[in-house]
Amino acid sequence: MGEAPAFLVDDLQNEPLNGFELKNGTCKTITTIGNKMYVIGGADDGTLSIEVQIFDRSLGEWIHPTVHGTKPLSSKGHSAVFLNDRILILKKGAKSDDQIWFLEVDTQYVRQQQKQLGTEVVAWSKGVIGNAEKPVVISGPSGVGKGTLISMLMKEFPSMFGFSVSHTTRAPRGMEKDGVHYHFTEKSVMEKEIKDGKFLEFASVHGNLYGTSVEAVEVVADAGKRCILDIDVQGARSVRSSSLEAVFIFVCPPSMEELEKRLRDRGTETEEQILKRLRNAAAEIEQGKSSNIFDFILYNDNLEECYEKLKKLLGLGGCVAATPKSALGEFNLPLDHSVSKIDDKIIINCISSGLEKESKNLIMLDVSALKGGAPGRTRGLDFQAIGSFSDGLIGMERLS
Repeated sequence: MGEAPAFLVDDLQNEPLNGFELKNGTCKTITTIGNKMYVIGGADDGTLSIEVQIFDRSLGEWIHPTVHGTKPLSSKGHSAVFLNDRILILKKGAKSDDQIWFLEVDTQYVRQQQKQLGTEVVAWSKGVIGNAEKPVVISGPSGVGKGTLISMLMKEFPSMFGFSVSHTTRAPRGMEKDGVHYHFTEKSVMEKEIKDGKFLEFASVHGNLYGTSVEAVEVVADAGKRCILDIDVQGARSVRSSSLEAVFIFVCPPSMEELEKRLRDRGTETEEQILKRLRNAAAEIEQGKSSNIFDFILYNDNLEECYEKLKKLLGLGGCVAATPKSALGEFNLPLDHSVSKIDDKIIINCISSGLEKESKNLIMLDVSALKGGAPGRTRGLDFQAIGSFSDGLIGMERLS
């Protein structure tokens, strides 16, 4: 906390509108929410990221919040619009995949972090046009055949599905590569990220941490693929309690006798290991059937039939070959634009000057169906572009 810098005093006292740009020409905006003013813009210390400060009018003091999420890089300016529990940031002159961001100020994630840390918290989340397919969580005891089912799915639909890369604090082994086999990280770093809510699930195994981060799942979705999570029941429980919307499938053996036969036929475990796996399997099956974690239970008594049922659950029944996910629409924001809000629609007025007369284009950004958010992406954005009009004629084109 501290005293407001002199160059901001007049702006803060003049009750600025949401998204008001400071009149001294700096690339900052002020968004007023109750007694708090969120000052968003390039850092005064010359760093490249967009910084956030909060001025509490009731106290007359600055609050320097804890900022979660990846900070967007500074741009040549931005617009800011308040949306219930977050602030929409539209960066001027940025690339199409870097121009929409959200600063969360009162979402469930932010409230959880504030309660945990006992301090003011805000969180950045990158905006994405369109939606991603729900990730698929597949669990089941060792030897049930879930790995085989996943391999069959990946072979038939290689462009549809992808695996998230897990994190671990153990050292790489042999030819393992960072970012390919695992994301190798320090224990202190992973523990902090777990505390910050950046992991969907994690476990300690022989003194090392293993886990699935929100970002690892988002990366698969960014590539246009549906993420598959092959995790145990405890991990599935953690994912179910997170904000991630997923399809949860538990694969069961037809009987414990059949599971024991399959484990012994593999010939890869000792007698002690087989008995331990069977004990664990009995507990997992009990939890899988009775815990309300899973949406569907598949019985793998016949591999081909079970695989067909799995495809049907995932909406792939009758498919012969995978079809690539279609590209999402994009739009580019010019430096010269203004923004207004009508209900859940953001109207962006883009102005371009030609040799003869000024031309205007309108972009309508729909924020009525937002999904996700920090510590991951904010998806579900949609938009319409209204064609150039300089003579009263307007043409509308649906882009996504």
